[in-house]
Amino acid sequence: MIDMLPFDKRTPDAQYRTLLYRILRDGKWMPSGMDEERLTIFGHVMEFDLSNGAPLVTERDIVTPNPKTGRSGFSMGTGEIIAFMHGARTHEELKAFGCPWWAPWVTPEKCAKRGLPPGDLGPGSYGPAYRSFPMSDGTSFDQIKAMLQQIKERPELRTHQAIPWVPQYCYRLTGRQQKVVVVPCHGDMMIRIDTKTGRGTYIHTQWSCDAPVGLAFNLFQHGIILPLMLSAETGYSIDKVVYIIKDAHIYRRQIRDVEGFLGATQAERFPTVTADPGVKNFFDFRGEHFKVEDYHPQLPPHKIDTPV
Repeated sequence: MIDMLPFDKRTPDAQYRTLLYRILRDGKWMPSGMDEERLTIFGHVMEFDLSNGAPLVTERDIVTPNPKTGRSGFSMGTGEIIAFMHGARTHEELKAFGCPWWAPWVTPEKCAKRGLPPGDLGPGSYGPAYRSFPMSDGTSFDQIKAMLQQIKERPELRTHQAIPWVPQYCYRLTGRQQKVVVVPCHGDMMIRIDTKTGRGTYIHTQWSCDAPVGLAFNLFQHGIILPLMLSAETGYSIDKVVYIIKDAHIYRRQIRDVEGFLGATQAERFPTVTADPGVKNFFDFRGEHFKVEDYHPQLPPHKIDTPV
């Protein structure tokens, strides 16, 4: 359970906007590896006290469902992170959890370059890394189950961690075939528990961050969805989030959109996000178990392109 202040007692949060302004002001043009330059900064930290609300971007609406599909950015992003926690590796598995947006990255042509069948994200993708990390003896290790068990058995330890990086599958080297269609760019997680207060901090590191698009979803995935799931499973209130970004960038084609919505909006209070109190098991959560209230986006849904 994460207790949030009444909406009118919360303070507007400008951290997402500050990051975007910083990239526009201080960023350097760099190659992206995706045929388009990006404006980039290295190193940025945001901290969120979840009593002040759940970190969802309010500059544009990511919660209202699309009338044609019945899906929203929030529902698809929630489905994606839950799918990864279940070890999802294929596009079909992701769609089963409510996330259909991986199609452009798992075409037959893109998968063939990695020696993978169509629709396969690869053994180096998020789900397999979390739930079946390859061991030298040919077996696999379940990082998520181990992390949850250790939090409950030895909450005082500083080693409650899980990472989605499998080096031998992710490096792109001469003579070695990369075994992942998109190298994981977020998801390094560490949980610290204060056993005296029963409260916890979720520390997340994202090594590569498409700030206008990807971060809008990664922010709530790691900023509220996983903390709520962890709180329910462990009994500790994971109510502070430290969000570390190593490489934050805006692609050239996104600049006009970013300047436009920043100029048309201002810092706003964060909304309330709650989880179904009847769900206590981490792996029982699904997208429909989360509810958003007090959400007041300043602009309607708006698609911002990301190179694929």
